[in-house]
Amino acid sequence: MKLPTPEDLRERRTELDLTQSELAERAEVSQPLIARIEGGDVDPRLSTLRRIVNALEEAEGSILRASDLMNEAVVSVAPDDSVRHAKDVMDEKGYSQVPVIRDGSPIGLIGNTDIRQRSDENVGELPVAEVMHESIAQVEPDATIDEVDTYLDHKAAVLVVESGQTVGIITDADIAAHVS
Repeated sequence: MKLPTPEDLRERRTELDLTQSELAERAEVSQPLIARIEGGDVDPRLSTLRRIVNALEEAEGSILRASDLMNEAVVSVAPDDSVRHAKDVMDEKGYSQVPVIRDGSPIGLIGNTDIRQRSDENVGELPVAEVMHESIAQVEPDATIDEVDTYLDHKAAVLVVESGQTVGIITDADIAAHVS
């Protein structure tokens, strides 16, 4: 990764027709700090530099957010639904897993693997809450694609949650479709 020089930052800011004050406000730093960085008087911390670069990218319109990538139609099951119902929903939609949601709030995930791992003869009759796993990645709608991608490195799906309510879902397929 090549870090931008003070000249690079100044050039990008002026190309976007932003004042130092406008960039400072977008990056949530002070205008004098922007001036000192552009003047080469101070080396910013990496976290500060990242906020400035993100603010510039956002001004360019190149930062993708979770809200840009998510599917708003979230197929889910309730914790009181039977495992058989959850399996029917997954089969009908061609999904290997679905989120478990109670009153709009995510509480877990149930997938084919969870069902197969149960040795109960009557697993289909059990409530989803007894078979699901509670680990599910969640982000806010304004999370960047980098944040979402970090979760997708370890999870099969990320739920987009705003004020405790599920508003969307993102999978690897959604990112791949957007990139291509």
